[in-house]
Amino acid sequence: MRIPFARALVFATATVLTLGVAQAAEPAMTGKTDKGPALVDAKGMTLYTYDKDSEGKSVCYDKCAVNWPPLMAPAGAKAEGKYTVVDRTDGTKQWAYKGLPLYTWIKDAKPGDATGDGVGGVWTLAKP
Repeated sequence: MRIPFARALVFATATVLTLGVAQAAEPAMTGKTDKGPALVDAKGMTLYTYDKDSEGKSVCYDKCAVNWPPLMAPAGAKAEGKYTVVDRTDGTKQWAYKGLPLYTWIKDAKPGDATGDGVGGVWTLAKP
């Protein structure tokens, strides 16, 4: 009886450790875009910052947030290195890099697209 219990204990411990590592992953990574290296989300989509935001605060809501979807963070997200969490006015959370909220651009069709860089003179490629 000891062997099955030991195996179950090892399996349970490995599962918990694996889940802990998965949750500790950074919310973005460096990827290749048609404008050079930039931060990208888990799907490889380019991330941007908005010049009208201030450190730790987003002003992109309503139609802006439809066109520039925020990089959402889970409810219990905590700051990780250069990544911080912004509280949005609707009670949701958004990831920020070096204090600046991060967004994708609805017109980027595939990973590597960076068509949002420079839009309206206020959207900038998020660079590592």
